[in-house]
Amino acid sequence: MEEEVKNVDVAESKEETLEEKETTEEKNSKKKVKEKHKKIDKEKDELIKANLDLKEKVLRITAEMQNIKRRSEMDLANAYKYDGADLIEQLLPIIDNFERALNTNIEGADKFLVGFKMIYENLKSILTNKGVKEITCLHQEFDPNIMNAVLTDTNNEFANNIVLEVLQKGYMYHDKIIRPAMVKVNEREIITQEKESEERIDE
Repeated sequence: MEEEVKNVDVAESKEETLEEKETTEEKNSKKKVKEKHKKIDKEKDELIKANLDLKEKVLRITAEMQNIKRRSEMDLANAYKYDGADLIEQLLPIIDNFERALNTNIEGADKFLVGFKMIYENLKSILTNKGVKEITCLHQEFDPNIMNAVLTDTNNEFANNIVLEVLQKGYMYHDKIIRPAMVKVNEREIITQEKESEERIDE
């Protein structure tokens, strides 16, 4: 009888050991599965991040390529638009010399000046057709963007800061200043301005 009880106890203890073993294996298995899931999730997150980084890089490169293309197109358009600017700039002093020659009053030079005038008119016509135009300055308000004030004078017939004389003509090539005008600007005396304001008050 005692042997039977002992056998039963041994069997039960074996079963308990097996159950414990199974429970430990299950726990270990679950732990391994969890760890595997964590690893997969981590790898997934890394792949998502890497994918987003790649998309961002592609977008940045695409934007840079579009900017480069746009800049290249603009540079090409400007190069075509302002083609010959250097040559025009070199021709302007020749135009100046022709104008000086045509403004001289020397006896017997009329016949020569007729030929000079024809060449001058032809040159001016070519430059105009290419998009070169003279900057209008005389009796206009001084504009530092297109004019250089090299002299000042006082003339009470004109308002302050008005161009009194064009010393050297300025030119535009399309919308670009190829040479600013050199001008003499009116600088009225402060006393004169004060007198005028007093006269207006008296009236």
